[in-house]
Amino acid sequence: MAGVTPPRRDVPAATVARLPVYLRALHDAATRGVATVSSEALAAASGVRPTQLRKDLSHLGSHGVRGVGYDVGGLTAELTAALGLTRTWPVAIVGMGNLGRALAAYSGFATEGFDVVALLDADPLLVGARVQGIAIAVMTELPRLVTELRVAIGVIATPPQAAQQVADALVAAGVEAVLNFAPTAITVPSHVSLRSVDLATELNVLAFLRLHGEPGTGVGRAG
Repeated sequence: MAGVTPPRRDVPAATVARLPVYLRALHDAATRGVATVSSEALAAASGVRPTQLRKDLSHLGSHGVRGVGYDVGGLTAELTAALGLTRTWPVAIVGMGNLGRALAAYSGFATEGFDVVALLDADPLLVGARVQGIAIAVMTELPRLVTELRVAIGVIATPPQAAQQVADALVAAGVEAVLNFAPTAITVPSHVSLRSVDLATELNVLAFLRLHGEPGTGVGRAG
């Protein structure tokens, strides 16, 4: 979108991962009528240390005002622009099992600027069925759908054995951002952005922290 500054490439990936958390906390502050927020309060709402928050925001050029804090509206606009949320991102979901259908039905995508425009599956028995008003397409339709619907992000919700093949198909069709929910490692070319969410692994981490951490100490918080 014209006039929007794209996110800087030199911002650390760990910082980028925390920016949506800060943005969510700012939205919550705004709904409560808060006009300015201290770094301590914003950090507490985000589950990080104030020093971490200030360091993260400094990458975007935001330093707040000593003794006053951050302007909620201004910082919200800055993070929204940095995260690319001033535009809508067309999304295609591949894999229409339970997880894929749940993702397709998730209303939070639309409110955050992500528009699910295509659903695909390799199972011919699923092709043509409608989920959230969208007909499931066969995988051979992927290149056409990516071009016609300008798909920017591909979501993989397939069994692990199919994930790499799907990733290859998404990349070949021109998709340059992939979110992988399949519990397996996949590779993509260097020009493609890849994020993986392994729910079982995250539960394992929580089990480890619960076993070895002390309840109530905030073990495992970001930052």
